[in-house]
Amino acid sequence: MIPTEWTKNYYSIGEVAKIFDLNTSALRFWEKEFPELNPKKNLRGVRKYTPENMEVLRKIYHLIKERGFTIKGARNKYKDNPSETVNTEQVVRRLITLKDSIESLKKQLDSIK
Repeated sequence: MIPTEWTKNYYSIGEVAKIFDLNTSALRFWEKEFPELNPKKNLRGVRKYTPENMEVLRKIYHLIKERGFTIKGARNKYKDNPSETVNTEQVVRRLITLKDSIESLKKQLDSIK
């Protein structure tokens, strides 16, 4: 599950790929397609994703992987109405957290029987 808060100042592309269960090539491709996603690069070109980059990536991930948008559709949706994208993504995250809590409570209740 994707974290709701970012604890580090910078994440490597490998760490980001693991967190979002993506290939590093997909991340590089998304950088080209979404100008909002622009991780810092050092002189050698090594990417360092900030918590702000991670939030942008979370929204893009939500549109493409969870809602099924095409790259073009996600780009248009993100560009045209970013506040709706943020609100929808936050609602989905809250619902997933609530579902996990309910399932945990159910397991506890089942173990008592």
